[in-house]
Order: sequence, then structure tokens, then C-alpha cells
Amino acid sequence: MTTAPHIHLKKLYSGKVRDLFEIDDKRMLMVASDRLSAFDVILNEPIPDKGKILTAISNFWFSKLEHLVPNHLTGDKVEQVVSSEDLAAVEGRSVVAKRLKPIAVEAIVRGYLAGSGWKEYQQSGTVCGIALPSGLKEASKLPAPIFTPSTKAALGDHDENISFAQCESLIGPDLAAKVRDTAIALYTAAAEYAATRGIIIADTKFEFGLDEQGTLILMDEALTPDSSRFWPADSYVEGKNPPSFDKQFVRDWLESTGWNKQPPAPMLPTEIAEKTAEKYREALLRLTV
Repeated sequence: MTTAPHIHLKKLYSGKVRDLFEIDDKRMLMVASDRLSAFDVILNEPIPDKGKILTAISNFWFSKLEHLVPNHLTGDKVEQVVSSEDLAAVEGRSVVAKRLKPIAVEAIVRGYLAGSGWKEYQQSGTVCGIALPSGLKEASKLPAPIFTPSTKAALGDHDENISFAQCESLIGPDLAAKVRDTAIALYTAAAEYAATRGIIIADTKFEFGLDEQGTLILMDEALTPDSSRFWPADSYVEGKNPPSFDKQFVRDWLESTGWNKQPPAPMLPTEIAEKTAEKYREALLRLTV
């Protein structure tokens, strides 16, 4: 399995994809690895250059959407905070980020019926308990984007969908409403832009934190193939699961193996890892070039 880079900064945390290193009491270095997590399990095989692609896509969106919500970037350059001997390990895959108080929910916005939402809808006509019109098909566009928060699981555990009322009880009603409204505004703006580049953003997940003044800050990553479902608009057909520019490709392959979604994950064939990297790279080029 790919591990965190060895650099001369104190490591604060290793997540499923990102490693955090201390710069000082207000800043940290966030490094995106080539690790891939599927069904909350980290795969043993890396996706080539994935961390660099995710960093480039996130930075693009942070800049494009900063009029809607501030983000965690400090504006400092990585080469200003790491030594020249460490730079090669983190260049292109790291950012200098503010140290924030994370909000204990993941802010998921769905604009289309897919994945676990589609499975729930078939059973009960709802997604995360939210009632939807009857007669929708797989990949149907929803009447309006919906906010479906989840818990932030510890590493190795599964995130769990929660109701908005549960979200309010976890973080308070005022903050819950602000997170919901901000997440929907971000998704709506991003989806409108992506449509001009031939990409449908079916759903996405945001993470937020609070600074010392209590200001809501967008953090971690934004609208990447790791945190979103990207579909090519030219092959979208309601009623079918469209091909995607994201890790759904890996999820589909894993499901085809009969894996029980408990660690360890099956060994990812080289061609699946390389094909996934191609899909991530195409998303970057479509969105940013």
C-alpha cells in the first residue's frame, strides 16, 4: 500500500487519501496521496498520479467558487514551507491549508438518482428519508438538488447517512442550515459550469470547518472524482447507469468480484488502476483546459 511521504514535518494525521503535516499552530501541509478508498476501504494498489490530479481539480474549484464560501487555502506556496529535499515528494500534490475545527458531518448533495440513493428509492420512494416523486428512473435528474448529510466515520468504519434532524442535533440547527444552504449553492454553481464542459455532476460531497471566528470554511477537497459522481453528458441516458469519470469505475469492478466490502480489498489489476487514472485525468482536462 502507498504510504505517507517521509518529510521533515510532524505528521498530524493520515486519512484515506490525504496526509496532514504540521507547519505551525495555524497552518498545515495537506498532501494528496495516490491511495484510493472504495466502500471505505483503502485499496492496496495506488492510482498513478491520482494525488496530483485531485489537487489540481480541487484548487481549480476552490478558486472558481470562493465567491460563495471561503476555502482552507492560505495562499502560501508549498516551497515556502518545506525543505528543498522534501519538495520532490510533495510537489503538485500538496497545499498549505488553514488549521480548522472540522464540522462532524459530511455535506452530500445529490442532483440525480444514483448509487445507494437509487437502491433506496426503488424500495421506499425516498433518498435518505426524503420523499421523491414516483416514476423516477435510475440516473433521473431530481426536481431540485437535495442535501443528504452523513456521519464522518473513523478510518476503517463506514460513513452512515443521517436525516437533517440528526444533522441538526449533531452540529446545531443554525450551523446545519448554513452547511446545507452553502453545499447546495456550491453544487448548483459547479453543476452549471460543468455542464458547459460536457460533464454532469450527479452528486458530490463537501467537507467544512470553522475558523477561530466561527466562519464556515470549505476544506479538504472540492468536486473531485473521489468526492463526486461525474458523468459524460454525451452518453447520458435516463434509465441507465452512465459511464463515469470517477471512482465508480473501480467500485463497479470491485462489486463484480463478489467482494464483501470488508478489508482487505481484492488486488486491483494494473489495467483497472491505469484506466481509472485515465478517467481522472480526462475529468481534469475537460473541466480546466
